[in-house]
Amino acid sequence: MNIPILRLGREYTSYDQVKLDLGGGQTLTTHTANPGLIRRDLLQVAKAKAALDAIPADTLATCCEEAAELFLHADLPCGDTTQSPQAYVESLSALTRLPHTLVRMNMAKIHAAMSQVRTVIAGLTRNLPLDIFDNGITRLGDLTVNFFPATSSLGVSLPSNAPAVNSLWIPAPVMKIPVLLKPGREDPFTPLRIVQAMILAGFPQEAFGFYPTSHEGGDTLLTTCGRGISFGNDTTVKKYAAFPSIQVHGAGRSKILIGEDMIDRWPEFLDVIVQSISANGGRSCINTSAILVPRLRDELANALAAELAKIQPLPRDHPDALLCGFANPALADGIDDLITAHLKEPGAADLTAKHRATPRKLEAYGQTYLQPTLIDCTHKDHPLANTEFMFPYASIVEIPQSEMLSNIGQTLVVSAFTEDPRFTAQLLLSPDIERLNLGTYPTNRVQWEQPHEGNLFEFLYHRRAIQGNVAAVSNRPAQPVIA
Repeated sequence: MNIPILRLGREYTSYDQVKLDLGGGQTLTTHTANPGLIRRDLLQVAKAKAALDAIPADTLATCCEEAAELFLHADLPCGDTTQSPQAYVESLSALTRLPHTLVRMNMAKIHAAMSQVRTVIAGLTRNLPLDIFDNGITRLGDLTVNFFPATSSLGVSLPSNAPAVNSLWIPAPVMKIPVLLKPGREDPFTPLRIVQAMILAGFPQEAFGFYPTSHEGGDTLLTTCGRGISFGNDTTVKKYAAFPSIQVHGAGRSKILIGEDMIDRWPEFLDVIVQSISANGGRSCINTSAILVPRLRDELANALAAELAKIQPLPRDHPDALLCGFANPALADGIDDLITAHLKEPGAADLTAKHRATPRKLEAYGQTYLQPTLIDCTHKDHPLANTEFMFPYASIVEIPQSEMLSNIGQTLVVSAFTEDPRFTAQLLLSPDIERLNLGTYPTNRVQWEQPHEGNLFEFLYHRRAIQGNVAAVSNRPAQPVIA
């Protein structure tokens, strides 16, 4: 299989290539874009923006809905071949080590984001009409409001561990912002399949760039586009901290907080906690990585460890497979060594170890796995108490309810198991929580009508004050000049 670069819709082959083993004697070759090529293409991005501007946003939304069905069901172009949905599942599993079950689950999430794009955009814009992207103005009661694009391009540097993160950029072309994508090394398939589905459904091909590239090329993409989105760990967050035009989706450190009023009922929601930790192989930033309880830590922790230890490696094509292998075994080695080293420090114990006959790191079915791990921490400041790893991992800490919110730190998702009005009010006002679930909801639950992380509309569009007679332009598309 041979996948070229897409230079704003035009295929381009490069002498700089990366070859990956797909198994069964098959090889994938991706062509690598150099930073200069990306810069040159961005000089032409105004043409891509004009192509989107020429199509009503309502039509683009319909195209996205049609693309959802193509993504899920159709045979689509993939470089020099055509890829069926089943071939997509098998190829992506071979590169990322995601089991087929989880690839299909991620496909369903992407399909939902595309098919419900109107709901997604309504959530981002707080129910502004879609034609705000056509003419820039709308009425809010007696007030005329004006929104204008803050950029003519969105660069996205994607990971390989979670295909569904592609859902975050999908609304951008409907909002008439061209996207330039750097795929993860082990997942060129997902963003390319989405792009090809969108083009086949009616989006202009020049609205999409697909640039497998080096770290330097990724930096160029993010810093040269008017807006950029990157995914990564704390190092990535720090790297781009000086760039307000770059939004970084880093470690989530998502948590479950159990209130004093509900901790006695912990057996009722044990399954919810297991799901929160283990869904999607524990690879998502919305997986629970820490559980805070006011008491009964030992009882809950032992029961939870026993349930997590039941999740064991299976072949990638097994219908019940839930664990992911590591495409890079050295990464699994590093994580396992780090956890083992910190367990030698006082105040932490691996509770899952006593419930399984095999070690945490396991070679099975031709892959390297890290098995689910629950760490019991006696104090909140232990190095393993508020960290995140790319497998089903969580810590559990006992801490008074009154001290929980002052000790959670920046947290992507909090599921608060409480009905206490005062605690609920404190949660609602906490500046450290990005997304809040009130009740016994898993942290990985997503509502399409509310932003997952950050707000793409507010990132790509700005509002300005406006007054005067705008009736003359209210019914025709605007032609903004974009710097």
